[in-house]
Amino acid sequence: DDARVMAGGHSLIPMMKLRMADVPHLIDLQDVGGLAGITVGDTITIGAMVTQSDIILHDALADAAPILREASLQIADPQVRYMGTVGGNVANGDPGNDMPGLMQCLDATFTVVGPNGEREIPAREFYEAAYMTGREDDEVMTAVSFAKPAGGHAYEKQKRKIGDYATAAAAVQIVKDGGTCASASIAMTNLSDTPVYSAAAGDALVGTSVDGDAIKAAVSAMLNDIDPVEDNRGPVAFKRHVAGVILARAIERAWTRA
Repeated sequence: DDARVMAGGHSLIPMMKLRMADVPHLIDLQDVGGLAGITVGDTITIGAMVTQSDIILHDALADAAPILREASLQIADPQVRYMGTVGGNVANGDPGNDMPGLMQCLDATFTVVGPNGEREIPAREFYEAAYMTGREDDEVMTAVSFAKPAGGHAYEKQKRKIGDYATAAAAVQIVKDGGTCASASIAMTNLSDTPVYSAAAGDALVGTSVDGDAIKAAVSAMLNDIDPVEDNRGPVAFKRHVAGVILARAIERAWTRA
């Protein structure tokens, strides 16, 4: 009952060092079979023990969902990416992690397994507060899955230095129909106590040519949904400014790729 599972350890071990987590027993998942596979088709499934480096090096995955490689290349540094796992990044509820917002943008589903069997939790419903999620303490995340994304993508991130959390990061997927936006999915990271998926921001782009006015409307909608706090990355006003700039860039880049 007092044990915790460990994937790459890049979230749990720092928390233990800071005395934020008291863990008498650790269970290492490194040698557990079946948790490190990647399946690419109409549905993409990524095992919880797949590392960020695995994602970067998987060409079929990059062809099917290029936003994953783009985001993974911006996470920390190579040493961390070789050990840090997808499951660990999304499961512990750290609002500064990159993958939770990205998975909300992709409308992913998380698979968890526990004493009562297996269940699936939508990424957009998984995060409740900082370090609080829909996963029970006796459940282990085993995989994330999502439909193969269509259209253009962008992952834009602003951080103080290499290896740091984002001051703000935006994940955007846009589908174009002719010269009009047919659908848009937008999520941002480290601007509230959970990742922020904003349906209103995406809706502001739909039916438009994603011109300056539409982008301003999407940014305004997102700024209404975030709730940043002042910390060593800056005051609230600065974070809101950065969020707007980063999101506008991501929308523009996703639109050009759509």
